[in-house]
Amino acid sequence: MTSTPPEHDDPVDFWEAVYAGRDRGAEPRVNARLAEIAADLPPGDALDLGCGPGGDALWLARHGWRVTAVDISATATGRLTALAAGLGLADRVRAERHDLAETFPDGRFDLVSAQYLQTPFDLPRDRVLTTAARALRPGGRLIVVDHGSVAPWSWFQDRDVHFPTPQEIRDGLDLGPDGWTVERAETPRRTATGPGGQTAEVVDHVLVLRRDP
Repeated sequence: MTSTPPEHDDPVDFWEAVYAGRDRGAEPRVNARLAEIAADLPPGDALDLGCGPGGDALWLARHGWRVTAVDISATATGRLTALAAGLGLADRVRAERHDLAETFPDGRFDLVSAQYLQTPFDLPRDRVLTTAARALRPGGRLIVVDHGSVAPWSWFQDRDVHFPTPQEIRDGLDLGPDGWTVERAETPRRTATGPGGQTAEVVDHVLVLRRDP
């Protein structure tokens, strides 16, 4: 996130402004929690929800995954397509524009990643994550990583907001109690770096849910 939110009431216009305003020079970085969790998983088909600049999709592709990366911003998906082609990863990364409140990508997956899929706009997130979990093959994993605290550089500074815990995220999924294993439900801390190079300790809410074979 940048330090100041764009002035748009429409989610498409908002996120288009976010990504259009970002520097295209540096290659996007992978989210630390995804790299930590997925490093030892056998590669297969992955779905990256809210891919943004594409750091996670590129990291997964380099580690042998075939990635479908989706975002509401056509700017984000277009840039990722071009970047993957330039890095020789076009055969491993397919970027698609989806407003997840309306449409969901086709396919079956061994991994679905939702890294900080949080937005200032209305989003039926429980429904989206339930659909994502149901798109997993047996043995596949849903990885949800949320902000659990407010970073000092975020445009969102409501310190009283409630961030759903990993258990609350799991409880919100319409999956029933059987056929799923919670492999990780934690609230770890880490040192994060902001857009201006500043650092701060932040909290992540991490849920890893495996579809039983």
